[in-house]
Amino acid sequence: MGGGSADERSCLHEFSRTRPLRCSLYQQALARELSEELDLDIDQAEGGDLLWVVDQRVTRPGPTLPPRKLHLIYRLHITPELRATLAEVELDELPDGSHETGVIEWIDYRKTAELPIFPPVGPALAALPDPRAAVTDAALPPVTDENYTWV
Repeated sequence: MGGGSADERSCLHEFSRTRPLRCSLYQQALARELSEELDLDIDQAEGGDLLWVVDQRVTRPGPTLPPRKLHLIYRLHITPELRATLAEVELDELPDGSHETGVIEWIDYRKTAELPIFPPVGPALAALPDPRAAVTDAALPPVTDENYTWV
């Protein structure tokens, strides 16, 4: 078997196209990211199952080679009361050390099809018949230079 820790190998072994992935390694990363970006404690949310996987290999502007990334898309449900306590802006650090402020806007999932979301999961998300609909295939189409261009 290839490299990686026992936890990483276990997580990869657990992945299935028809079964939600509940791997503590990935859930810890998800919890950290949502805490940093939204000030969300995922223990206060419902769900947390892997919804989709998107394989990305896209050329970016500049001299660096295109990275290959696997985007793991999770779905969580929060109450309006919890949402009212979450961050309303996010600060993205710029190369000069300053920050750019982005406004966090909550929208209905059915309106995501035409939004510039990356990875481009908007059409799949908008096509769900309801916010808790089961997803039977976790693999979304790959993102490549043939179907995506960096702006």
